[in-house]
Amino acid sequence: MEIRKKPEIRFLNDMKRVVYDQEWLKKTANFEIYYMYRGIKTKGELRYDITEIKTKMLGKEFPKTKGHEHLKTFQEVYKVLKGKAIFLFQKYRNKTIEDVYAVRAKIGAIVIVPPYYGHITINASKEELKIANWISKKCKNSYNLFEKRQGACYYYTRSGWIKNKNYKKVPKLRFKKSLKKMPKNLDFLAPH
Repeated sequence: MEIRKKPEIRFLNDMKRVVYDQEWLKKTANFEIYYMYRGIKTKGELRYDITEIKTKMLGKEFPKTKGHEHLKTFQEVYKVLKGKAIFLFQKYRNKTIEDVYAVRAKIGAIVIVPPYYGHITINASKEELKIANWISKKCKNSYNLFEKRQGACYYYTRSGWIKNKNYKKVPKLRFKKSLKKMPKNLDFLAPH
């Protein structure tokens, strides 16, 4: 699919508050990390987006999205179109991380963001990552927690997973499998 929309570009300067390697950040010039093409198509209350995450490392850390939480109970469905992704999900309630898990996903894999989980997407390979998502047009995102705590509760680095010390208590990271097929009915993405 050829994308004819102009992307919203996320630069390193936009990500300063969520990068693990702050020493590297001080010495590095601004560059493009990922592109977001929003509203490529719509279906009723839903919007279809594509995100392309480049391969340039963020110091010791693999390239990633900034991370956000959905306001209210909105869910989201992702499909990997190119490359290999790791989706990290964290449930933050009562000033603590109640749950955290990751999903490794290859081309064709489907991943659902459950209600009340913040999430980031990590490009875990040496090729550009391209993912598509369906989400409600009414969904609003909050980046506050990720900016306040300098990212998600785990960072994925060349040395593996590292706990983010800006969170008081972080459960052990567990892994779940992706889905093989897109749900036939996406009505659950547009709560009434």
